[in-house]
Amino acid sequence: MTNDPPFLAVTMGDGAGVGPEVTVGALLAEETALACRPIVVGDAERLRRALRVRGERAEVAAVESVGDAVFAPGRINVVDLGLLPPDLPWGEVSPVAGDAAYHYVRVATELAVSGAVQGICTAPLNKEALRAGGHAFPGHTELLAHLTGTEEVSMMLSTPTVKVIHVTTHIGLIDAVARIEPGLVERTVRRGDDALRRSGVARPRIGVCAINPHAGENGLFGYGEEAAKITPAIERLHDAGIDARGPLPADTAFFLAGRGDYDLIVAMYHDQGHGPVKVLGIEAGVNITVGLPVIRTSVDHGTAFDIAGTGRAGVGSMIEALRQAAELSPSPPRK
Repeated sequence: MTNDPPFLAVTMGDGAGVGPEVTVGALLAEETALACRPIVVGDAERLRRALRVRGERAEVAAVESVGDAVFAPGRINVVDLGLLPPDLPWGEVSPVAGDAAYHYVRVATELAVSGAVQGICTAPLNKEALRAGGHAFPGHTELLAHLTGTEEVSMMLSTPTVKVIHVTTHIGLIDAVARIEPGLVERTVRRGDDALRRSGVARPRIGVCAINPHAGENGLFGYGEEAAKITPAIERLHDAGIDARGPLPADTAFFLAGRGDYDLIVAMYHDQGHGPVKVLGIEAGVNITVGLPVIRTSVDHGTAFDIAGTGRAGVGSMIEALRQAAELSPSPPRK
């Protein structure tokens, strides 16, 4: 007997961006229906408007709880928080939309922590709108850590070609270099190693990037950051039986990962990891928060205000985020 597909809470993101459009588009895809049982946390009327924008037809059914959801072709179940005005414009920063996006994530997290759903998949929110709405979080990663009471989490970007986990993310480059230290590097690698083992990789091969060009070139570049901040962590990881190698020049590390030498690359700061992944194509990328007590995946693109409301947003990344959330999530308990 096959396991039942997991229930997933799907947050529709910032209502002024492409989140509602990619949400409805992905939920109507046949592969999504086969992989999981999704329940949107969002605004039912905004989803209906997104369907009209995309030129698609479906029933958007408001439900009170996961238990009330009915899964059938052409039906989208939504826990309707009703926080958006009907005339909310597309493509503009809105404190109302930012506040609503926060509450979508809050409710989805409550559903996951309670066990009503087995995972969370998030459409993009807008950081400026989130802050304008009264919620000072740099992004989903930090917000979910706060909501679950998790002290430290990591961002992992997953593509068919390469997976990347970040030691630091949404801080300035100077602050990132100051924050990097052996304990943080070690904990990040351990979270990545654990995530890959749980996904079926028996002994992950992990490449750890340097901070400076050419890994510092034996002290020629930088001020000895590799020796002080990264090498001690790799030595401790080796002692623990984890196959972590480095510090590696970042340009070489990503080339080697692309040809299959590494299962995971550890990036030291945001753009070091995001740049190569986005060159591969945003449609292929999925953002996974590692270290939470719940499964969470997301698209690896933003709210795209410039095309919001036009029906031009691609749904491939959202479909892949739902697929990976379903793959990582346990089966629901049988009643």
